[in-house]
Amino acid sequence: MTMQPVDPKPPRAIVAAVQLPSVSDVEFDASLTELRQLAKTLGFQVVGRFTQKRPSFDAAAYFGTGKREELRLMREEEAADIVLVDHEISPSQAFNLEKEVGCEVMDRTMVILEIFHRHASSRFARAQVEIARLGYMAPRLREAAKQAGPKDRGRSGTGGRSGGESHGELDRRKIRDRIAELQAELDAMGTERKTQRARRQEREGLARVALVGYTNAGKSTLMRALTGSEGLVADKLFATLDTTVRALHPESVPRVLVSDTVGFIKNLPHGLVASFKSTLDEALEASLLAHVVDASDPGYERQLAVTEEVLDEIGASAVPRLLVFNKIDRGGDEAALRAKYPGCIVMSARREGDIAKLREAIGAFFQRRLVEAELFLPWTAQKLRGQIFATCTVLEERADGEGVFLRIRGEPEAVERLREQFGAMAP
Repeated sequence: MTMQPVDPKPPRAIVAAVQLPSVSDVEFDASLTELRQLAKTLGFQVVGRFTQKRPSFDAAAYFGTGKREELRLMREEEAADIVLVDHEISPSQAFNLEKEVGCEVMDRTMVILEIFHRHASSRFARAQVEIARLGYMAPRLREAAKQAGPKDRGRSGTGGRSGGESHGELDRRKIRDRIAELQAELDAMGTERKTQRARRQEREGLARVALVGYTNAGKSTLMRALTGSEGLVADKLFATLDTTVRALHPESVPRVLVSDTVGFIKNLPHGLVASFKSTLDEALEASLLAHVVDASDPGYERQLAVTEEVLDEIGASAVPRLLVFNKIDRGGDEAALRAKYPGCIVMSARREGDIAKLREAIGAFFQRRLVEAELFLPWTAQKLRGQIFATCTVLEERADGEGVFLRIRGEPEAVERLREQFGAMAP
């Protein structure tokens, strides 16, 4: 008889946080709930919640002395393997807290970095995540070297080290060199991506809509429904990291490209905000942002605010918005949302009728932008008709002995390019 492999038990985690006086109970609870979701994404089983109200974080170990002992007892009682702290804490705070509670401690930043590390699939995303992880590790290596003391000091000139260079110093130098190497790769890939986007825009026109919003708001489900494409859809935070671009389906006039961007989250590590700005370039280059919000989440206003803050930070505040409240089938007050946010769309990505209304709203936006012009195409250049028909709508054709006059409607940029190309052909 063949024995079936037994699935390993998931690591048991306690989520823990200090509540400062400036943080309301609602905001505090929402942030801890989000940390639980992040833990779920990493495959942890959350077995406890531990909190303390303090005027400030303890400088030595985040929690106060008595509370650290309480946390150790809870950790032993729950047989927890790890404590997840809902703030970014210093290397010395993490070291001291680990020593007192008797298990590994991961702060919020490390949790998010680990999720990004596991989910990054493209070479571009993996390089961005590695830079952020290395930047996070550098000060922690300094703390580890400090705790190790003088015994870490290596012998002169061995193993490629300069005289007196410690293992910690060598590791930190390797990190600096690796970050520089990765940054050079990112710069080269960024240039290549810009060139590809420019070619794509020139070939396919400039009608672009980017789906933006909080992670797990349903952007990937919307992307699949709007474009007829297959993509990962999972009820996890940061299930997808790489930007996907597809054409709106059925195809419209003008042809609209839809991009699904990385999700936002409260207190996203600064290193990741910086490194993922290039991923969010799709939002900057879009003509329209579809801001997707989870209508069923009681904290949707906080999610909405976080997304707006990040969009402002990357310079996308001037791009027109279409506010889309998704997941209304799971909860939420549709009438209240429409009253509070006039012009918004309240929908479920799982209802075909709602998807059709969203597709219609996107199409109407781009129709309003269209301009008309007249081109002349001589009989000797009829092979270029396909380029015109692929870029614009041809409203009227009339022919004479020299060629064909075409009245067209399309995106201002696309029409201008065609006028420059074909204007000289007019008799």
